[in-house]
Amino acid sequence: MTFRVNDEHLQAAEFLNFVNEIWPGNYDLPKTQAALRKTCNLTAYDGSRLVGCLRVLTDGYFFGTITELLVLPAYQRRGIGSRLLQLAKEHAPTLLYFGAQPGMEAFYEKNGCQRSLTSYQLPKGQA
Repeated sequence: MTFRVNDEHLQAAEFLNFVNEIWPGNYDLPKTQAALRKTCNLTAYDGSRLVGCLRVLTDGYFFGTITELLVLPAYQRRGIGSRLLQLAKEHAPTLLYFGAQPGMEAFYEKNGCQRSLTSYQLPKGQA
């Protein structure tokens, strides 16, 4: 397994092929490429295959958030997500806040994450 910090070579097409194995959807290629340029991308590869990705969005000083931590189902429970979290902790310039999918709390707590603020969402276009 090869891990990359701030993987500037990650391309939208490769990322979307990966994401569609986890969250199938109709994603826009140019918008995805623009999004990838705005985050620090930590990746895990099995040979040339992208099998894990953690994206960090940060202002570099006050705030940082993990936008997603994804590992292909066939590669889960092999320590890939834990290693990506450790790399994020080592390389992020700020404290990281993030939300967890229901049922994943034990994974994050096992990896040293502490429960924090309650999460809310504000849907686009609604007040």
